[in-house]
Formats: sequence, C-alpha cells, structure tokens
Amino acid sequence: MLDNFWNISTPNSSMGGYIVCVLASLVLGAVIGCIHMYRNNYSKNFILTLLILPAVVQAVILLVNGNLGTGVAVMGAFNLVRFRSVPGNSREIANIFLAMATGLATGTGYLGIAVLMVVLIGLAQILMVTLNFGNSKGSLRDLKITLPEDLEFDGIFDDLFAEYTTKHRLIKVKTANMGSLFEIHYQVALKSDESLKKFMDAIRCRNGNLPVVCNYVPEDKEEL
Repeated sequence: MLDNFWNISTPNSSMGGYIVCVLASLVLGAVIGCIHMYRNNYSKNFILTLLILPAVVQAVILLVNGNLGTGVAVMGAFNLVRFRSVPGNSREIANIFLAMATGLATGTGYLGIAVLMVVLIGLAQILMVTLNFGNSKGSLRDLKITLPEDLEFDGIFDDLFAEYTTKHRLIKVKTANMGSLFEIHYQVALKSDESLKKFMDAIRCRNGNLPVVCNYVPEDKEEL
C-alpha cells in the first residue's frame, strides 16, 4: 500500500513498535481535536474522546489480529455504544470517523498513511470552514407568527417573503388559545440582518399586531 509508506508491519510484535503506534495515535488524536475546535462549538469531553479514540481503535485492531470470532464480539460491543450516546451534528460524526480511520491505520502499522490522512483531511476541513463553504445565503431564522382565526394565512405573506428573504419554508401550523388563534411556523433566510425590524413591522401590520417571534437557527440542530 503506497509502497509501505512509513509502515511498521507488525506493531504488536514488539514493545517498541506498539509504543510508537500508541504515541502516534495519541498525537494524531490531539491534532484531530484541534481541527474540530477550529471555529466550532465543542465540549471538553468530546475533544478528549477524539484524542483517545484512535488509540482505542488501534488497540482493538491489535487484539483482533485476524480472529473472526473476536472481531464479531468487538463489533457487537461497539454497536451497543450508540444506544448510550446522544446524536451529534454532521461535523462531530465526520471527525469521529476520521479518528476511527486513524486508529485503523496505526493499528495496522501504516503510520505515514495515518499522518497524511489527518493532515490532508484536516487542512481541507479548515479551508472549507475558513471560506464559509456551504453556508446558506442570508441569515437563517425560525419565524413564528400568530394570526387570528378569521384571517386566511395561505399566501398572506408571500410578497413580504419575496421582498425581505431569499427563501422561505412553511414548517408547521397549529391552533392556540382554544382555537381562536393560529400559530404559523416558517423557516426563512433573510437577505440582510438590517432588514429584520422592517420585516417584522410589516408582518405585524398584517397579523393585527399579534406576537411575532424570530429566532436564530442553532447549528446543533443539523444532524447527519
């Protein structure tokens, strides 16, 4: 594989090879943790998990060592972990997979490939975050509008959406106050944050000055 790039063919054959692979796993795990912290929300426990995960996966690979029965047992044990875990967002899951792949590479002795993989994927991730690649145009908001029951809400705000937003989507409609009110929930992307007050004032003129709530959409809601 890539002319055995930095390959330690049997990291479990000697104490020295094993220690080198463990140290490499921990260092690369720390690098992955630093990459994940770049312009991102994170917790201390999650960063510690990214740090030790490559070393843990490496240890599992060394213990299995081609034994089919042990491999099946380990797979079952790892499948149980997801039932004790809270689902993460897409970036967290991607970095978990990167940490696991790093552990697989170091566990099989391909230290050079592990280093190259972390460096290239980490640089790509940092570049995309720096360039705001994939960001939606405009500021994404949750918009909740209260309307009286006698007001037809279908299409009532279409001209305002066309003027102040780049896109909008109806999320939910429900009744409130014993059926005398409707609560309409939209997700909208504003053309400009400065236009928020004008947008809300225009809505209040349509809904009889009933409550209008506009919130930021938290990034944590985005899951893989």
